[in-house]
Amino acid sequence: MGFIKTTEQSSNYNHLERMTLNEILTNINNEDKTVPLAVEKVIPKIEKLVEQLVLRMKRGGRLFYIGAGTSGRLGIVDASECPPTFGVPHTMVIGIIAGGDTAIRKAVEFAEDSKTQCWQDLKEYNINSNDTVIGIAASGTTPYVIGALEKCNDNNILTGCITCNKNSPMALVSKHPIEVIVGPEFVTGSSRMKAGTAQKLTLNMISTSAMIQLGKIKGNKMVDMQLSNNKLIDRGTKMLMDELNITEKVAHQLLLKHKNVRNAIDNYTNGNR
Repeated sequence: MGFIKTTEQSSNYNHLERMTLNEILTNINNEDKTVPLAVEKVIPKIEKLVEQLVLRMKRGGRLFYIGAGTSGRLGIVDASECPPTFGVPHTMVIGIIAGGDTAIRKAVEFAEDSKTQCWQDLKEYNINSNDTVIGIAASGTTPYVIGALEKCNDNNILTGCITCNKNSPMALVSKHPIEVIVGPEFVTGSSRMKAGTAQKLTLNMISTSAMIQLGKIKGNKMVDMQLSNNKLIDRGTKMLMDELNITEKVAHQLLLKHKNVRNAIDNYTNGNR
């Protein structure tokens, strides 16, 4: 089968400007409903990637997301949420976007067109064979990402990708390609929509399942989360109340003393109250 960009094919809908507002919203929602089903089909592929990722992370390896535009931003969002959610260092999951941090808010022209720049960006982190690099590109054709994945393969670095086209150049250079085929967008070619949603869901699954496998969740609770605001302190207090069957006052004091839900549970259980 040849390479066909289904993400660029004409929308299943036409004359969008003639639709009522309700019709526009309903049709977008109908398209969005298909995305989790597309992700479901690639769970075995996600599983194989996460298995290899976790093995490397247990040896001190890091996870890098690389991408351009919307895809790069989604990688940065997922990476930036790992420290507050799971209490891991900011150096454990890293998002890199073509054009640098400026591109997070504003498009940088032609930044994605260099096949050599991303490898230079990765080398600034002293990337090594314990690390994993996941390329993100709805089209599967972004030179910035493809060039880096090729260099990673040459250097025995685990590679994966998330794309929304079948048999793309990016998938062909990835050891663990994840192809979430969502079909044409409601607005033709607007891959920030279904394709972006598919990428976000897949990234959630990769990072969350990896962190669970690494022991960062207890029961179903984020016991290693950072207590960076009052909402999270309240959440941590409730976790301790439920886990240890103690009053809110005791739980709150315990949490403030030990600065972390897991530490508080361990110390309380060991008699250090």
